Parts: sequence; C-alpha cells; structure tokens
Amino acid sequence: MRYFNIEEDRAAGYTGEVDAAHKWKLPGIICSTCKATWSDGSKAYPSVDPTPVASLANFEKARAEPIDEYERLCELIRPLLPPGVVLAPGANFGPLVGRAQGRFGSLVSPYPWWLLAQREALEKLQAEGLRGLKGCRTELRFRQRASPDLLELEILPVGRLHSDCLPPNRPPPCPRCGRDGLSLPEVRLLDAATLPSHLDLFRLEDFSTEIICTERFVDACHRLGLDGVSFHPLPVDVGGGSTCPRARAPRANVGPVR
Repeated sequence: MRYFNIEEDRAAGYTGEVDAAHKWKLPGIICSTCKATWSDGSKAYPSVDPTPVASLANFEKARAEPIDEYERLCELIRPLLPPGVVLAPGANFGPLVGRAQGRFGSLVSPYPWWLLAQREALEKLQAEGLRGLKGCRTELRFRQRASPDLLELEILPVGRLHSDCLPPNRPPPCPRCGRDGLSLPEVRLLDAATLPSHLDLFRLEDFSTEIICTERFVDACHRLGLDGVSFHPLPVDVGGGSTCPRARAPRANVGPVR
C-alpha cells in the first residue's frame, strides 16, 4: 500500500477562504515539570458535542491552564468521545463556526490539518467504499448567494513517523505532560508497523498536522474528477534497517497512482 500527504492545491485557481474556529476546545497546559506552556490545536473532533458537560464554559475560550486543571477537564469530556480519539492540549470539538467566501474545489484544505469536502464529493467517495470517511456539519456563514455545503472530515490520529526521521540525540518527552518539542521533519518516512489497516484517511498521532491517505483514496479522487487538493507521496519503512530518504518525493496533483 502506498501513502500520501494531502495538501491544498494552490494551482487549481480556487479563491475560497475560511475564517473559522471550532466551537469548543480543551485548554493548553502549563506544565509544572518542564515549565513549558503549549497546546496542539490540530487534533479536531467535530462530531463531539460537549453540551452535556455541566461546566461547558470551561471549553469555550482558548487559554492555558495548569496541567492538573487540564487533566480534570479531560475526564469531564472523555465519556463523550468516540473510539480512536486521542486527547491533547488544545484539542477541538464541535462544528467549525465562522465565515467563508469564494469558489471552492471538491475538497478543501484551508490549513494543513483541516480537510473539508463538498457534500456531493464526500458522498461519492463514501460510495466508493473508502474507509474512515466521516463528514460533520459546519456552521459557516457565506458572503454569497451560491454557497457550497461544506462538511468537515473527522480524521483520527493513527500512525507515526519512523524514528530514522527524527534527531538521533533528541531529549526524551517530558514525563509529566508528554511534550517532546520536536518540529515536523522536512524529510519524512512512515513507520509501517504503526499504520492503520482499516482507514483510508487519517492523521499522524505524533505529528497531527499531517493528514495521510492511501492510494485507494487518491485513485478514487481521480476516477471521480475531484479537485482542490494535491497529493505528496510518502515513503514507508517496512523493516530491515532502512533509513529516512534524504530528499522529498515530488508533489502530485489528483491523478492516477502509478
């Protein structure tokens, strides 16, 4: 199986813009051990509705809290989560709320860690039997009469980069908050042992700004004529002491996988 990173196709000529944020969120944290203040807002679960939580106001404002308070809020929302959800400081819940305007492609990636789809495009992909495609409503206000019906895809964090891509002398993660402080490497190699066999669309757990799809997803987009994004092939380590390649593979627009 081949895998690809999904990115906005800036050459497609679409003018669409999205200025929005998710309705609810976990706070960032202030760690008492490593002294870092941080959050990871790339993990988003738009299907999660935290309104049954009594202290809902605690999830409405972006901010940083001491780690003990963050952990308390995690336990309040955990019973509402579907399988496969990984909580992290700054994780988002509920629909995207905000404004949008312009012309949009079939698939829309206004930020590398978001993927939206026009309803008709998503229904076509689901009809192809692709696994793990869950569309969630948005609350976007459009400044135009002919506005698209955009759904946000809920993309679970699964899979990791191979350790060969990471600095060899990197410090261990903080034992209290888990922060490792690593930046996304320019050259990437997927760890085959961690990749899901039941999903055609997912985000990496360790670098969750990276949305990954299978060649089945790419092939389906090509057959259906769906546009708006480009695909960047990523190598996969399959064991045997392979090392991370030293050069990125070339980008590829929606098209057949060869």
